[in-house]
Amino acid sequence: MRKRLFEIIETAGEGDRPSAIYDSVMMALIVVSLVPLAFKSETPVLAVLDKACAVVFVVDYLLRWVTADLKLGGGPIAFVRYPFTFMALVDLFSILPSFTFINRSFKVLRLLRMFRALRVLRVFKAARYSKSVHIILGVFRRSKDALGAVCTLAAVYVLVSALVILNIEPDSFDNFFEAVYWATVSLTTMGYGDIYPVSSVGRAFTMLSAVFGIAIIALPAGIITAGYMDALQEERKEKQEGK
Repeated sequence: MRKRLFEIIETAGEGDRPSAIYDSVMMALIVVSLVPLAFKSETPVLAVLDKACAVVFVVDYLLRWVTADLKLGGGPIAFVRYPFTFMALVDLFSILPSFTFINRSFKVLRLLRMFRALRVLRVFKAARYSKSVHIILGVFRRSKDALGAVCTLAAVYVLVSALVILNIEPDSFDNFFEAVYWATVSLTTMGYGDIYPVSSVGRAFTMLSAVFGIAIIALPAGIITAGYMDALQEERKEKQEGK
């Protein structure tokens, strides 16, 4: 019984209709549960909607907890480990803000708002029920070395650019943090325009920074795209072999 329950609440396998229905319902509830966050004030309808979704999420959390040994292995110790796993923590922190008795314990308005904002974590619950998300996560795992190298390159580029511009334009930047902010904005080619160089040398360096920024930003996009295409080809090959 528990094994079948575990199969249903996990991502649907091929031909497992109850599991597919469960995944679809949970995906729909995750989207619906985010609707109240789009409104500044909470109406009775939105409150009921939020509580109803939260109750379903609590049931889902408990079902995953009672079948934790089937997912994590290790016997009874799995029931102790499960609440501290990443997805279990995401589930817990996305559920807690929906209950009034917890919200009332936070009398400071700012803390209440911060706690309420934790419901956005429900977006990450969708990772369990989407095969596309699983493929993308697999791509990130396979490409972690290449992506790590690109991120390191970007970080070094930002710091070096900040040091250069701070010395070229000492009057335009009050401190190193502002220079880092400018370098990051230039790297991503956002160009907010709130902090900018005024000298010819500074502007020339900004143009170079923007050009190199485009190249650096394009690298992870190419890595992820190539990895995603490889993953899709592998999935098609597995389906063809399974027929």
